[in-house]
Amino acid sequence: MKEQQKFPDNQPLGEIDLIIHAPARLTILMILYVVESLDYVFLKNQTGLSWGNLATHLGKLEAAGYVKVQKGYQGKKPQSKIQLTPQGRSAFQEYKNTIQQLLDDLPE
Repeated sequence: MKEQQKFPDNQPLGEIDLIIHAPARLTILMILYVVESLDYVFLKNQTGLSWGNLATHLGKLEAAGYVKVQKGYQGKKPQSKIQLTPQGRSAFQEYKNTIQQLLDDLPE
């Protein structure tokens, strides 16, 4: 059996949340971490993702319970509001702490 790859101080790679670790999803969560809520157009412009990629990554984050997408209307126009959930905020903070610890443990 192959041994799991370890980082410094024997911290396993498996402790990194791979839902968050994907670059597009990490970017989405970093943006949502600093705003209360936003819409698809703003998020698409900030991330540079295509509509399809944005929808796919938001779907994965929503399935994990990290974001909440509220669909509604502004007048007759459909509008969706995207928010980081408390679970998503906690998972992002934990991810941030894990990455920081891994980087701090690297030799100079």
